[in-house]
Amino acid sequence: MRFSSSTGFPKIADTDPNANPRGIAVRFHLPPKEDGTRQHTDIVAHSTPYFPTRTGAEFLEFLKAATGQNAGEAVPEFLGRHPETARFLQAAKPSPESFATEKFFGVNAFRLVKGGNATVVRYRIVPVTGEKHLDTEALKEKSDTYLFDELTPRLQSGSIGFKLLAQVADEGDVTDNATEIWPEERKIVELGEIQIEKIKDDEESAKEQKSIIFDPIPRVEGVEPSDDPLLEVRASVYLISGKQRRAAEEPEKADSVVATDAAVAAT
Repeated sequence: MRFSSSTGFPKIADTDPNANPRGIAVRFHLPPKEDGTRQHTDIVAHSTPYFPTRTGAEFLEFLKAATGQNAGEAVPEFLGRHPETARFLQAAKPSPESFATEKFFGVNAFRLVKGGNATVVRYRIVPVTGEKHLDTEALKEKSDTYLFDELTPRLQSGSIGFKLLAQVADEGDVTDNATEIWPEERKIVELGEIQIEKIKDDEESAKEQKSIIFDPIPRVEGVEPSDDPLLEVRASVYLISGKQRRAAEEPEKADSVVATDAAVAAT
C-alpha cells in the first residue's frame, strides 16, 4: 500500500491545502499462473468521489489553461464549459488527522465477471476507526510531514485497518464518466479488510518507489475495465512516470527515455 499527496510535487507540505485530495494505491499479489508467471492487480483511489474531467484530453486542456500566461481568462472560460470541473474544485477537501482516518474512493468503474454474469462496481477504502479530519486551526499546529511522521507511532500500538467496499451500479448508472457520482443509496458490499502492519524502511522503500507502477487497469481474470476513457489514459501516464523514475537511477539513459515518453504522451 502506498499513500500520497496531490499535485505530484514530492516536497509539498502535508499542511498545504493543495495536497488534498490524498491518494492511496493497493497491490494484491495473487497466486502464480500455471506457467509460473507472477501476477498481481492494483486499486488506485483518492479521498474525494469526484474527478475533475471525463477524459484525458479535457484534463490536459484544463492544466494548460491553469498554467498558461492567460490563466485569469482561460480558467473561467474552461469552467464555464465544464461545470463538473468547477464542482471538483469547489468540493470540500479537508486534511485528514491521519492517513489511517481518511476515506478513499475509486472513481473509475470496473466489471466483476463470473459465469458470464457481470457486476459493475466502484471501489471504496474506508478506515476501520472512522474518518477524522482537522480544522484550519488544528492544521496550523502540524508539521509539514505530519501525515507520514505519525504512521510509525500509530503502528506501535497496533495495525491500521481499512475495509474494502464495492458500490454496486444499478441499471442505467453511468459507467464511462468518472465525474458522475452514483446515488449514495446504491448497494454497498464489503469485500474484505486490509491491514497495515509495518512501514518499509527507507532503503527498501526508496528502491521500490523507483520501480513500482500501480496500474489502474486490473489485467486479471474476472476483473475487467469499464468503458471509462480515463482508464487507458491513467495507465499510460503512470507507465511513463515509472519509466522516468527508473531512468533517474541511470542518468545516461534518462534523457532518451524522457524524450521517447514525451513523444508517446504527445501522440
